[in-house]
Amino acid sequence: MAAVFRLSSVCHRGVKPLFYRSTLLGRPLALPLKDQESPYLLSARIHASQNLDAASGSTAASLHWTGERVVSLWLLALLPAGYFHPGAVVDYSLAAALTLHGHWGIGQVLTDYVHGDTKIKVANAGLFLLSTVTFAGLCYFNYNDVGICKAVALLWSK
Repeated sequence: MAAVFRLSSVCHRGVKPLFYRSTLLGRPLALPLKDQESPYLLSARIHASQNLDAASGSTAASLHWTGERVVSLWLLALLPAGYFHPGAVVDYSLAAALTLHGHWGIGQVLTDYVHGDTKIKVANAGLFLLSTVTFAGLCYFNYNDVGICKAVALLWSK
C-alpha cells in the first residue's frame, strides 16, 4: 500500500521548499470492521518532528546542542594554537575540550544503544568514571610530563 501525503504540506503557496514546512503526513490505514466485508480506510497522522509543547518551556536540548558545537569549534581553534604556541594554557584547554567532547559523544552512543533503567544507570556511571579518569590523566600528564602539545610534536618529529 503506497503512502499518501498532502500536497499542501509540501508546496506552500506554489513554492516547493527543500524541506517540509509542515511535518504532518497522512497515510491510509485499512481496518476491517466486524459487520462489513470490505476494509474501512482511516487516515492516520504522522508527526515527523518533536511535539513542541508550549507549556514545557525547556530549552535544555537546544542549549546542549549549542554547547556541543561550541566545544567542537573550540577544538578546531585549539589545534593550530597548540602547534604554533604550545604551553600550559593550551594543554589544559585541550584536556578539558577533548574530555568534554568525548564524554558527550559516548553519551550519545549510550543513549542510542543502551536500553533498560538499570543498564542506563550503570552505563552513565561508567561514562562519568571514564571521563573523570581521562581528564585527571590528561591533567597529570600536562603537570608531570611535557604536555599534550609537545607530546604530539615529539610523535611527529620521529
